[in-house]
Amino acid sequence: MKKLVYILLAVLVFNSCSDFQKVMKSEDIALKFKTGEELYNNGKYSKANRLFEQIVPKYRGKPQAEKLMYLHAMCFYKLEQYYLSGYRFEQFVSSYPKSEKVEEAAYLSAKSYYEESPAYSKDIEETVKALEKMQLFINAYPDSEYLSEANELVKELDFKLEKKAFEIAKQYNHIYDYKASIKSFNNFLLDYPGATLREDALYYKFNSEYNLAILSIKELQQDRIAFALADYNALIKAYPNTKFLEEANKLKEELEKVKNESKS
Repeated sequence: MKKLVYILLAVLVFNSCSDFQKVMKSEDIALKFKTGEELYNNGKYSKANRLFEQIVPKYRGKPQAEKLMYLHAMCFYKLEQYYLSGYRFEQFVSSYPKSEKVEEAAYLSAKSYYEESPAYSKDIEETVKALEKMQLFINAYPDSEYLSEANELVKELDFKLEKKAFEIAKQYNHIYDYKASIKSFNNFLLDYPGATLREDALYYKFNSEYNLAILSIKELQQDRIAFALADYNALIKAYPNTKFLEEANKLKEELEKVKNESKS
């Protein structure tokens, strides 16, 4: 019985593939469109898109072109081919600005670029592009039903850029390039005034100032200790109960000890 079931399933699959190949080879673009739409509705996006690829140029300028272009872009999106879906949705928005699907297409275009954004540790170019695209969508559709989600995605993209800048500055601290670390953290605090990692940045900037002061020649030490203590005060003022309090206090005591010893 099971063997018979497998045979029947194999026949059905073979016939289905055979029918699809016949449509692929057909010159009937209306049949390709109809079959492609049926495949799309059944979740067979790869096959649907193979048919759509064949007929998109032939429908250009025709009434059905709007629907076809939308389905074509959606197939790429469903297949997680986000670079192509972002591009195709942008084309749709440009070609059909009065379409009832234009807002959705604009959002999915921006979201496609978001999906292409890599982890924070990678190159930031795609993340910057995604952030720009998402912000353009928000500006164009301030009352959009997608606004809440779009704002959340902007926060995620912002944090990726923030995290990247923070880790670069922190890395300088770890390789003992304290001057570069201080400069990078200064830039970070200017560029991201409301940063999620602001507390961490203030501490590691102080830590870098501490190390630079401790390792300095005597002629430079007093000024650098003063800078380090100013950074300590900035950290404590902003975060009185900072998670770095115990360590920061130890470094401060060491700075004051060295400061007093160098004066005597």
